[in-house]
Amino acid sequence: MEATVEKLQATANFIKDKVKELPQIGVVLGSGLGDFADSLDDKVEIPYTEIPGFKKTTVLGHAGKLVIGKINGVSIAVMAGRIHAYEGHSMEEVVYPVRVLGMLGIETLILTNAAGGVNANYHPGQLILIKDHINLTATNPLLGPNNEQLGTRFPDMSFAWHPDLREVAMKAASDIGYDLKEGVYAGVIGPCYETPAEVRMLGVLGADMVGMSTVAENIAAVHMGMKVMGISCVTNMAAGIEKGELKHEDIKEQAAQVMTKFCDILKAVVSSHK
Repeated sequence: MEATVEKLQATANFIKDKVKELPQIGVVLGSGLGDFADSLDDKVEIPYTEIPGFKKTTVLGHAGKLVIGKINGVSIAVMAGRIHAYEGHSMEEVVYPVRVLGMLGIETLILTNAAGGVNANYHPGQLILIKDHINLTATNPLLGPNNEQLGTRFPDMSFAWHPDLREVAMKAASDIGYDLKEGVYAGVIGPCYETPAEVRMLGVLGADMVGMSTVAENIAAVHMGMKVMGISCVTNMAAGIEKGELKHEDIKEQAAQVMTKFCDILKAVVSSHK
């Protein structure tokens, strides 16, 4: 599916017709983090299955709906759940919703995910602010002919995770008494979890957490000129760091335990855009 400007604009227009006010900020919620969408005021919910170009979510913990509403008077668009390349989607399909948010005029995007902890100092249930990423998916959503209407051929990734937004997030966390750490996110293709040897490799490369999403969305957003912030919820320690098998069911449980702090930080970041 070629993400032409016309297709993206048609999807954006479909969404515009459903809401009274265009959102200022976009938020993408990862596995088990969907409760944030329920905290919006004056919200309008649109299932992905009704939105042209969007795909149905199939993974546990991804509700599969776009929720547009307000947090402390700031209008935001929340994607409750995402699709992944490991489900059989092309990278272009994976980033299509993020590009649509850009077509809606959103300039600030907050990406969230559930991640495995590579840094041995982390613990399950901890929130980590993404300061940088390593793309280990062996692919890129910008492969192929570049659409100059969307962005430049060679986007600069020096500030892929924008320092201004990171500063806002750190202050927001400090204000509620949460010790928010920063880390490097390694994006892999999945769907199997990493082997202990792969986790050791990730540590050598400088990764602090690992997951199967987020990186492609960041690239597409930066390509379109959006400022991006990211928060990972460490829902389990990656293979080999602790004993025991990794189960996806554990992710939702750990995400639920940190949901209040997660929502408080997101609300504070959103409110700073007044």
